[in-house]
Amino acid sequence: MIIVDNSESSRNGDYTTTRWQSQVDAVSIIHSAKMRANAQSAVGLMSMGGKGPEVLSTFTGEFGAILAGLHRTKISGTSHLSSTIQVAALALKHRMEKSQRQRIIVFSCSPIEEDEKTLVKLAKKMKKNNVSIDVVAFGDLESDQTKKLEAFVENVKSGDGSHLAIIPPGPHLLSDQLQVTPILAGEDADVGGGGEGEAGGFGFDDAAENDPELAFALRLSMEDEKNRQEKEKREREEHEGKTQLGNIPEEGHGESSGDKDKKDEDKMDTA
Repeated sequence: MIIVDNSESSRNGDYTTTRWQSQVDAVSIIHSAKMRANAQSAVGLMSMGGKGPEVLSTFTGEFGAILAGLHRTKISGTSHLSSTIQVAALALKHRMEKSQRQRIIVFSCSPIEEDEKTLVKLAKKMKKNNVSIDVVAFGDLESDQTKKLEAFVENVKSGDGSHLAIIPPGPHLLSDQLQVTPILAGEDADVGGGGEGEAGGFGFDDAAENDPELAFALRLSMEDEKNRQEKEKREREEHEGKTQLGNIPEEGHGESSGDKDKKDEDKMDTA
């Protein structure tokens, strides 16, 4: 079960393009990695913002259902980490295929309201029920929040089954950074026994072969992002060009040097 953070904090643009959009891209990467590791896997989707936990997609192997859930998600409210994890665990308990391992992947980019004691208690409960939990922490990574998540993962961990990935803001893509963490690197290493060099990311050729629908969705997403960046670049260049032209004093037109000096002073005052 993947849990996304759709709280108000996910509007922040300190990740390409926003915290929310970076999660959307990362979810597609996770889904592909899980399906490549085991074609019988099933992935569900939940959100923990708004007024409380919401199941966006029941367990499925079809990425289209996951994508539809992401598209209808609204950004609002604060995160409800503890209650959402409990609902996710309940959904896993009632999964159709009991032989599948229970795993929750949580994206967290907002302040955590629960105290450390509450999270540790929840972690021990999840460990007792054989639920592995990976946490992807990004956003304003204050020491208090990081400490809570570290304590949670440390207490839910059984063997090498749970991980905490802390990804600070920057120009990089969240999905790219996620692929080199143990959360996803291990998935590719498990595919078909795995050879050396397989633990990295995947390209469109791999996605097209294993999941044409996912490849199409990823291609559209990347094209949309490329178009958006090009549009922003054009608008920025046009704005800079107009600003430069506006600072060039005009000559002639019967103006006296005093008039031109006065206009130059006016322009400098409003710049």
